[in-house]
Amino acid sequence: MPARVPFSAYIRLLSRRGRLVAFGFVFALVSSFGQTFFIGVFGPSLQREFNLSHTGWSTVYLLGTLTSAAVLPWSGKRIDTTGLRRYAIGVLILLIGAAATLAATNAVMMLVVAIFLLRHSGQGLASHVSVTTMARYFSADRGRAIALSSLGMSLGEAALPIAAVGIIGAIGWRWTYASIAILVAVLFVPLVGFLANQQPKIESSSAPSPGPLDGSDHDHSTISRSWTRSEVLRDSRFYLLLPGLLAPALIITALFFHHLTLAAGKGWSPAWITGSYVIYAASTTVVALVCGPIIDRIGGTRMVPAMLVPIALGVLALALFENKWVVVPYFVLIGISIGIAHTSVAAMWAELYGVIHIGAIRSMVTALAVFASALGPLILGALIDAGVTEQSALLVFVVYAMIATVLMIVALRSPRPLAPTPGHPSAS
Repeated sequence: MPARVPFSAYIRLLSRRGRLVAFGFVFALVSSFGQTFFIGVFGPSLQREFNLSHTGWSTVYLLGTLTSAAVLPWSGKRIDTTGLRRYAIGVLILLIGAAATLAATNAVMMLVVAIFLLRHSGQGLASHVSVTTMARYFSADRGRAIALSSLGMSLGEAALPIAAVGIIGAIGWRWTYASIAILVAVLFVPLVGFLANQQPKIESSSAPSPGPLDGSDHDHSTISRSWTRSEVLRDSRFYLLLPGLLAPALIITALFFHHLTLAAGKGWSPAWITGSYVIYAASTTVVALVCGPIIDRIGGTRMVPAMLVPIALGVLALALFENKWVVVPYFVLIGISIGIAHTSVAAMWAELYGVIHIGAIRSMVTALAVFASALGPLILGALIDAGVTEQSALLVFVVYAMIATVLMIVALRSPRPLAPTPGHPSAS
């Protein structure tokens, strides 16, 4: 019987605030159109169309992604001061424009602009809307809400790359992205307008939320007030946490961008490794659902230091073994890490720094993560081009993940005050 409690709690959460959870799910799903795992499917077609080498295509992607990272702290902060419905529809309109721009582009510079718009509206803002909304408007049920909304990303990872390959083969890459623009305009804009037709209320952490799901209606944050972004930037814990928080974006993007190169080096077919993405998506989904109730019980802050251990083990396995079946534990392990990260990190920000300025704080961190996602493929590619063996290059990522884990443990090890207090340097 106890094993059923988390899932019955999910059902009760959906019955109580299902529309808001669905809103987060939808934005996690549509963010897929600007994620590396989806855009990467179009790589060969774009390289042929614009006569780009691997280095040339990587450079285009790098420029678009870095520009997105530079703009995101400004655009992401606006979610704190703009009505949710208006902000969300604005993000979708930007995504429609991005997809249409890519479909119509006929020059390399326009391709850079299209990649910037896709990365900014998809990977950047759409995922930002999803996670920020769940973290801000839920308190006792924050972990479950983030877990459920993150399933949109898992669905995208499992289904959309395969679907894109088939559609590109049938109607070409231009009409595929044109179809995405039409789909978002016709389906997702009205859907989001319906789901967010009323501004949601922030659940109070000082009073029981309606219908507590597990008998624990407390919030794990002990903050007396919300931190501003400038105050966070003066908190030493933030800088100790940062290498670990950026590690998933850096490592996972590098691996997914170069999966075909890594597979070729081991003698595996491209279809073998890309066809196994469903294992990664399934692992992420299961772990996110399991972590949600745990975070509601113990807090996301306690979960965060564990998130890089599975990814380190998975990359280590990929580095050491040549048998093609190693992709199974590899994808399971990195899926575990991403499942923990998706749910615990967003909850941690709310627990450490409050929810009033969480959009500004998350947009800053998301911008840094986008920057890391641009550097990851470049770092791995440069190591390989420099003659470093693929095994040694992967081991660099393993060492980085473990060092980052130690730094996160140090940052969160002691019960320091979780908000600026009079006389604290960040209380100014």
